[in-house]
Amino acid sequence: MAVYNKSMEKITYRLVRSDRRTLAVEIKDGELLVRAPRRTSKGAIDRFVLEHRDWIEAHLTRARERQQVAATTDKLTEAALAELTLKAREVIAKRVALYAPQVGVTYGRITIRHQKTRWGSCTAEGNLNFNCLLLLAPLEVLDSVVVHELCHRKEMNHSQRFYAEVLRVYPDYRKWNRWLKDHGHELMARLPG
Repeated sequence: MAVYNKSMEKITYRLVRSDRRTLAVEIKDGELLVRAPRRTSKGAIDRFVLEHRDWIEAHLTRARERQQVAATTDKLTEAALAELTLKAREVIAKRVALYAPQVGVTYGRITIRHQKTRWGSCTAEGNLNFNCLLLLAPLEVLDSVVVHELCHRKEMNHSQRFYAEVLRVYPDYRKWNRWLKDHGHELMARLPG
């Protein structure tokens, strides 16, 4: 589907209707996806898209730039990825052991993965998962993710209390989280396949 803005520039989107209650836009694989309630009119959907065109254009541009980076980035070989994963087990375990007492928590098993969308996670049981690609980032980035996940042992949400705890332990968290948002796609582009 498509809608035209005042300059007669075409904005193309894929429409997905469902039982949802609100309209939403997202960029997925460089494509604009509009999610809409089943009974929403095409006119209402087009108005919604036009109202959000600045956000859409900025994020589409960024998504296309990231796709271009991914297409031109040298991929890790399977052997290099396996070696990185082994090294990550050792390094990340040490960083977790360093920060857990500062956060004041315990933790369970540490698992190292190579996911395309996540840097870390914490289960309700206290098991921690980290992306091996964090080893390709500055150590401060790794530490910011470690502290973030350890703080989930106290707060399993992203509330103000959660971020207050993160910042108490790691005052530069926002700086290094921004680095990861700005450059993380370059690291993810290194994954094979």
